[in-house]
Amino acid sequence: MFFVNFFLILPLVTLIHEAGHVLTARLFGGKIKFCIGTGETLFNIGSLEVKKKYFMEGWCQYDSLTYNKTWAHISIYLAGSGFNLFVILLLNYLITTQFLPATLFFYQFAYFSIYFIFFSLFPYRNDEGKPSDGMAVYDVLRYGKAKDPID
Repeated sequence: MFFVNFFLILPLVTLIHEAGHVLTARLFGGKIKFCIGTGETLFNIGSLEVKKKYFMEGWCQYDSLTYNKTWAHISIYLAGSGFNLFVILLLNYLITTQFLPATLFFYQFAYFSIYFIFFSLFPYRNDEGKPSDGMAVYDVLRYGKAKDPID
């Protein structure tokens, strides 16, 4: 189960999280680039870049928002965790209605999603000084402007 968690569930949770950022940034007219993983680039599909260590982290970079307002930036930063939460609730609904079976896979998916949400919203900067989503929201609220967390 460790390999399933590490190489399938965690990247899937990351992809859903990044999709939240991407779709919300596009909703506000932003040009985006996003990545799953670290290390050397394996391949690109449109604005998605998949790295060699695809099972570790991800990021979304956006530029040129049509609605360049504080609330738009905050919405983009919170959208990743929002998507993770939505998928957890959807899966739980589908399990309680017996549309999906109650398997260890779905429980592990929910566990990793909650873990991802917590560490995404916890305000901190990594060793390279890049903010978590929670820290990026704090920065936008404190300084009144958004800074791209990748730059």
